[in-house]
Amino acid sequence: MASVTIYDVAARAGVSIKTVSRVMNNEPNVRPAMRDRVMEAAEALDYSPNLSARSLAGSRSFVIAIFVDAALTIDHWRSERGADYLSRIQLGATLQCRDAGYHLLIELIDHDAPRVRQEVAALLAALKPDGVILTPPSSDNETVLELLDKAGTPYVRLGPERPAELGPRVHMDDVAAARDMTQHLAGLGHRRIGFIVGEPRYGASQARRAGYLEAMKQLNLPVSDQWVRQGDFTFQSGLEQAKALLALPDRPTAIFASNDDMALGCIAAAAEAGIMVPGEVSIAGFDDSPSARFSRPQLTTVRQPVVEMASLATRLLITGQIKAASKSSPLDELLPFELIHRASTAPPLSP
Repeated sequence: MASVTIYDVAARAGVSIKTVSRVMNNEPNVRPAMRDRVMEAAEALDYSPNLSARSLAGSRSFVIAIFVDAALTIDHWRSERGADYLSRIQLGATLQCRDAGYHLLIELIDHDAPRVRQEVAALLAALKPDGVILTPPSSDNETVLELLDKAGTPYVRLGPERPAELGPRVHMDDVAAARDMTQHLAGLGHRRIGFIVGEPRYGASQARRAGYLEAMKQLNLPVSDQWVRQGDFTFQSGLEQAKALLALPDRPTAIFASNDDMALGCIAAAAEAGIMVPGEVSIAGFDDSPSARFSRPQLTTVRQPVVEMASLATRLLITGQIKAASKSSPLDELLPFELIHRASTAPPLSP
């Protein structure tokens, strides 16, 4: 049986091939009635456009690529954080791609590799994507940004540390979120608040640390060097650093970890030490991963709009708004975060 072609759809709908092509490519200035007519004909004939044919017909590849840190992909298999973060990005981007008839590809970038320049250049040459979504740390990697600019490939940076002048970005205010969480803990009556910093390669880690320090300064609360510990976004690092914090003679009455995995490690460390959460120490995280809701006690945390950021970034690329923005004033979209108050934080038993 011969496959259905664009000619069959045009004949059934009683329109030109060009009109069918415009509808299938989601081009503007097509009357709703005409769009419905073409889509009804395509559905009746069980027609779906051929990606290769569409690519050959014009300059677009109908591919959106997401550059993901290879190290994060390893986390995808070994931790809740990696799996949840990637799945939320994919969900937001996939919904937009599906509606627009685009394909989504995940590409791993090894930022520690000496051949990163050659690898990224080869990816762009092979895929010729219509747009690229950059996740940290690609979103701040000058080599990656240089290659995309040189290739003329539109891109959106998700959650970058560096400013919009480096290119269009969709992000949340990590500094403000960390500041608000620290203020929440202080508002409960905590004066000794410890902080566990995330993986140093990620701009969000330093932004969240800055927000914590900013809040402590504004509240005139002391910050001991021993209360600020370096983690790496893993459960194990949260466990180890919390053990060190809880062993201090003037141990914190609250610990704020830069992500939920490390916060869960803090809860485990408190349990091992026989310290009640939140009775003797309050613990807060960052992300609002599924584990935050299923932990015991449930975790107070910051909800990141990851799905919404990925969805908006994809829509900006598909609709061509990135190309339309001027180089001197690139798009800079800031999405809201939310503090989620749960059972892992409470007023301290003693000041």
